[in-house]
Amino acid sequence: MKKSVLALAMAFGVTSAFAQDLTSKKGEPILPEAGDWAISADATPFLNYMGNFFGKTSNNAAPTMNFLGSNSLIMGKYFKDEKTAYRVGLNIGLNTQTVKNLVAQDQPSPATPPPGTAPTMVTDKSVFSTTGIGITAGIEKRKGKTRLQGYYGAELGFYIASQKQTNTYGNAFAGTGTSPGTSPTPMSTTWNSAAVDAAAPNNGVPSFSGAAAAASRVTSDKLGMNFQFGVRAFIGAEYFVLPKMSLGGEFGWGLGFSTTAGGTQVTEAIYTGTSPSSMTTKTGGSSAFILGANNRNSMFGPSGSLRANFYF
Repeated sequence: MKKSVLALAMAFGVTSAFAQDLTSKKGEPILPEAGDWAISADATPFLNYMGNFFGKTSNNAAPTMNFLGSNSLIMGKYFKDEKTAYRVGLNIGLNTQTVKNLVAQDQPSPATPPPGTAPTMVTDKSVFSTTGIGITAGIEKRKGKTRLQGYYGAELGFYIASQKQTNTYGNAFAGTGTSPGTSPTPMSTTWNSAAVDAAAPNNGVPSFSGAAAAASRVTSDKLGMNFQFGVRAFIGAEYFVLPKMSLGGEFGWGLGFSTTAGGTQVTEAIYTGTSPSSMTTKTGGSSAFILGANNRNSMFGPSGSLRANFYF
């Protein structure tokens, strides 16, 4: 963090001698004008790169473009005039992850493989899919006649998301356990639920805790639709270090509402007789109401973030 602040101070210091000059030596305007577009990116990787470069440390990884927003919104602006800008954010995300696990094929009872013979394997598969759509819109007003520009405004946002996990198994259920490749308690992968996978550090890749003889197993696990709505006011400042390029940051305060509907889980087992059947159970939902700064209502991006802004 100290290196980031140092690099930011250096950037300000380099341009202090001509802070009041609002055109470059080539006559290019420094500040945004009517009709300009802009995009914003997290400035931290760039500042860390500068600090590490001058400090000659080993942590000198090249910067990357990390778009702002907890839901990876692509953020942009359009300037109606030099003092007024419309802000928009958009994210349309589709993600599907598939994991396969090999388990031993159930053998005809009571036969067993000859000694030294590897068991025949079958494949269990889990597919975890997520869909998310996020939209934000707002208006920004700007103040200042030098390279240092202040701004303020308001915006609102919507976000909807869904998650589903579907599991298939290589070994089938059978009530008698006498048919080849079947069993009343077939060897099956123990897949974690969609809720567990959604919150896992591996970003929702289906996970499992091994395989065991299963009297029942989950074939479908669907989380309820999640809906979020938020509105906030924001205030920030940016300094134009080069023509149409600035560093700055903003704080936001507002309210947000989130609700997740109940989901459904389908379980396969031999409940009666000798044939497998499915049972559907409902899972609970949740809701939340938040009033506070961005770090408590992060739909619009991290509170107090340093941003690199590019105008064209």
